[in-house]
Amino acid sequence: MATGLKLMRAIRVFEFGGPEVLKLQSDVAVPTPKDHQVLIKVHACGVNPVETYIRSGTHKIKPLLPYTPGSDVAGVIEAVGDNASTFKKGDRVFTTSTISGGYAEYALAADHTVYPLPEKLDFKQGAAIGIPYFTAYRALLHSARVKAGESVLVHGASGGVGLAVCQIARAYGLKVLGTAGTGEGQSIVLQNGAHEVFNHREHNYIDKIKVVGSRGPIEINPRDTMTKESSIIGVALYSSTKEEFRQYAAALQAGMEIGWLKPVIGSQYSLEKVAQAHENIIHSSGATGKMILLLE
Repeated sequence: MATGLKLMRAIRVFEFGGPEVLKLQSDVAVPTPKDHQVLIKVHACGVNPVETYIRSGTHKIKPLLPYTPGSDVAGVIEAVGDNASTFKKGDRVFTTSTISGGYAEYALAADHTVYPLPEKLDFKQGAAIGIPYFTAYRALLHSARVKAGESVLVHGASGGVGLAVCQIARAYGLKVLGTAGTGEGQSIVLQNGAHEVFNHREHNYIDKIKVVGSRGPIEINPRDTMTKESSIIGVALYSSTKEEFRQYAAALQAGMEIGWLKPVIGSQYSLEKVAQAHENIIHSSGATGKMILLLE
């Protein structure tokens, strides 16, 4: 390693595979922000299911190896590159994407993917906004084009995306029905916007559901969609344009200021325990709140 470089701790993936390929290294060079980039001192980073699919090599996104996972960072601006005039050193921010990876003490991001973090939210909550809230907003307002007075049923509503959907849907005037598999989960769903909650572990708990997200294949009869004139809409956050991201961000910033956007934090892990976090986010049942890596 060249002398004079500032070093940091970061998770590195050298080969695709199971959680064991997540390697903690302490000699990773801190990146330098270039044009329209900022360097963030990471306080917390959200853990998302998509990061486990990318790590395993089964996702269509296959980063060049080695790489550092993680996109949803919250922290403080450490340095800014040329023409990144929106931010200055010391600003509290969160991101929806990183260039260098968020499972690290410092993360590089393009300035258009970075947003101010209001003082009323802490860094853990900031790290819970990115993929969950932007995906929820895109699903509800952009793809499903929901209108006040309509009903939405959120399956698995106690997790990060589910709670984001509940809060946004309630704020936009929908009747919100949620499901969760534990008593604690059901209680949190009700506290975060749902009018009613159901236990999805009970047999025949509800006849028809609408789902945001996917954990695997399902079988459907297309005829069922014909009789009800139903639509099945896939949602991919990163199909969004820069302008759409700005639109979502403006609506979500208003939610933070008003107070209806308030992420619920679930399991918290250190960088040393990141393999366990990846194992648990897929295989643990009854998720409650957003899973977070802590770097403070």
